[in-house]
Amino acid sequence: MPPANHALLVIDVQNDFCPGGALAVEDGDAIVPGINALMQDHAAVILTQDWHPAGHSSFASQHPGKKPLDLIEAPYGPQVLWPDHCVQGSDGAAFHPDLVTDRADLIIRKGFRKAIDSYSAFFENDHATPTGLHGYLQTRGIDTLTLVGLATDFCVNYSAVDAANLGYSVTVRQDLCRAIDFDGSLVAARDGMREAGVSLA
Repeated sequence: MPPANHALLVIDVQNDFCPGGALAVEDGDAIVPGINALMQDHAAVILTQDWHPAGHSSFASQHPGKKPLDLIEAPYGPQVLWPDHCVQGSDGAAFHPDLVTDRADLIIRKGFRKAIDSYSAFFENDHATPTGLHGYLQTRGIDTLTLVGLATDFCVNYSAVDAANLGYSVTVRQDLCRAIDFDGSLVAARDGMREAGVSLA
């Protein structure tokens, strides 16, 4: 029996982040079989799903003269602008068809507030507005997390650092993650995760 206090957190394994998607991460679909296999080793499985309304403020299309990967200053701090992606109800927002979703105890949707982006499974990008995941894990007595998914340098990174700062024991399985990696973002993310006390496996 897997220990009841250990959860697998599967970050944003959605069509738009896989090859052919609007914000494709190279080899993003290659991690799916390994994630499915790992689910059997955990008492709790939680999936996150990027879930943006059309016209979300993080979309470059909403900022005249801007293009994807440009940086703007949002009310809550620096914000990378993205191609339109993971729009609510779209095929791009759906989980990868090979991902085993039946094992999920909980699906956390994030990024649904139009005026603020959300990378972390725990907080919006203001680092203050909670998603509710922390409360759920606490009530279930879960204090240990393994993270997998997309992308290493953004949503996995933010989720892992927030989890460590909240007191969880956190491991990121790098073999079951893939990165966007622009302008050294992957190296910076790995350094930041290690500084926060995250184990990189």
